[in-house]
Amino acid sequence: MIVVLAPGPLATVQDLGRPGLAHLGISPSGAADRPSHIRANTLVGNDLGAATIEMTLGRLRVRFESTTTIAVTGAPCVLKLDGVVVPHGTAVGVLAGQELRVGAPSSGLRTYLAVAGGLDVPPTLGSRSTDTLSGLGPAPLRSGQVLPVAPSRTALGPPRRTESGAHGASGTEGASGAHGASGTDGASGTDGAGPDGPLTVTPGPRADWFTDAARETLCRTAWIVSTDTNRVGARLNGPALDRAVTRELPSEAMVAGALQVPPDGRPILFLADHPVTGGYPVIAVVAEADLPRAAQLRPGAAVRFRAR
Repeated sequence: MIVVLAPGPLATVQDLGRPGLAHLGISPSGAADRPSHIRANTLVGNDLGAATIEMTLGRLRVRFESTTTIAVTGAPCVLKLDGVVVPHGTAVGVLAGQELRVGAPSSGLRTYLAVAGGLDVPPTLGSRSTDTLSGLGPAPLRSGQVLPVAPSRTALGPPRRTESGAHGASGTEGASGAHGASGTDGASGTDGAGPDGPLTVTPGPRADWFTDAARETLCRTAWIVSTDTNRVGARLNGPALDRAVTRELPSEAMVAGALQVPPDGRPILFLADHPVTGGYPVIAVVAEADLPRAAQLRPGAAVRFRAR
């Protein structure tokens, strides 16, 4: 079991979501940065769809009630296990009773904690993910909450104490001096975190509802992520995108990555918990391969788009 001592600004349980239920009005949800979620599970020997903790801006504190193996990926944070710094992006052994403190990320927005076996909260419609828009799945984590953990199938050996007091899972020396099972930190983009150039977009399906100048402005502007951002989407500040067609639009299907433009002309980038339909035109859609980087955009960050 894991005891949540402090959840930070927002911490939720996430897996790979609920695909295929849009006809019921249910978004896929799931981990916003899927490569980081998958990497964390891979490091501890879990199935890729095992449930992890997704943190927004870090600051999680948890205590482990039994000996296990953990990995933290995504937006890079300082990690301290009973006060000893342990590496990000590496499997780390934990003894019963130890406390993990996650700092605020130095870049990016979302960080993932996997524990061997995966979180064993009850599934809803086939997923353990929290959908913050619909309310499906477990509520966001709260102080004092106890999270059950499924039995581990990992092949990693038991933790052993190092000279520094940290505990490693396998006996291979990591770059920071702790012992881990793998070794590259994903802060620069291998986990999906970190801005690596513009996000690729496909124009449409309603690009023709905007002026030529608006379509050019979309890809010429350094948009600023507003403070009004969450798992549903990120509002972007910048010049208004003027419409060529001003009539009302019947509700249409929405997907993660859709750049929907409300009446004020400033786009909203839909993320994991997006609504399944929307009534404002979509000028372009971010490529699926770039969605993990979109999920790591924090308030105040600049983002550019590049049309295919």
